[in-house]
Amino acid sequence: MKWDAATYDTHHEFVSKYGENLLDLLPQNSRQNILDLGCGTGTLTKQLAQYGTVLGGDGSSQMIQQAKKNHPEIDFQVMDALALPFDNDWNIIFSNAVFHWISDHETLLAQIYQSLTPKGILICEFGAAGNIQIIEESFQQAIQEAGYDYCSKFTFPKTEIFKQQLVAQGFSIEMIDDYDRPTPLSDGKAGLAIWGRQFFEAELAELLEHEQAIIIQRFTELAKACWQQDHWVADYRRLRVVAHK
Repeated sequence: MKWDAATYDTHHEFVSKYGENLLDLLPQNSRQNILDLGCGTGTLTKQLAQYGTVLGGDGSSQMIQQAKKNHPEIDFQVMDALALPFDNDWNIIFSNAVFHWISDHETLLAQIYQSLTPKGILICEFGAAGNIQIIEESFQQAIQEAGYDYCSKFTFPKTEIFKQQLVAQGFSIEMIDDYDRPTPLSDGKAGLAIWGRQFFEAELAELLEHEQAIIIQRFTELAKACWQQDHWVADYRRLRVVAHK
């Protein structure tokens, strides 16, 4: 997926905002080193720097470029979460709103386990089963009505499945929980259209502009259950994990 880092910063700041309370789960130890896996434009990476030595990593060069511009005092690197170049290096691997973009959770967890120090900690949150169900089903219907196929690129696991994957990899689970997190979108009536153009960018990119406009309009009509008075509320569900190596 091609990320528009500027749009992400200005219209989807809720992603990092809702991830802030994950920081409360970090140990208080200034000597620990922390990998922010899937750091985006670096908003939470900046805050993580208060908890130790931090490196921000993301698979998107656009996001890393923006992160370096936003926070030049912090180290950022482009990296593939399924091929991490580390071996027992990190006390904590932190990740917010990333794992649902990765289909191979077995390989992901194996890479994280290898990268953590003995007794290292994985702290993460991402989309749970049922996340954006109304939004995604509405987009699917809209694009199919226009004569195109839709195949979801998201992986929103059931809690029990992800728990089994953690245990199979060797993790000891301190906490694993899923919960509803209705998320207000900014930009009023345009909010869901802006969200859709960012997160369904790959599906829309192959279409002509007028086709995109028709699909987005139909998409917002079908997702009307997410409209509340004067703004859109995305039907988010999250899975939160603290697990030890």
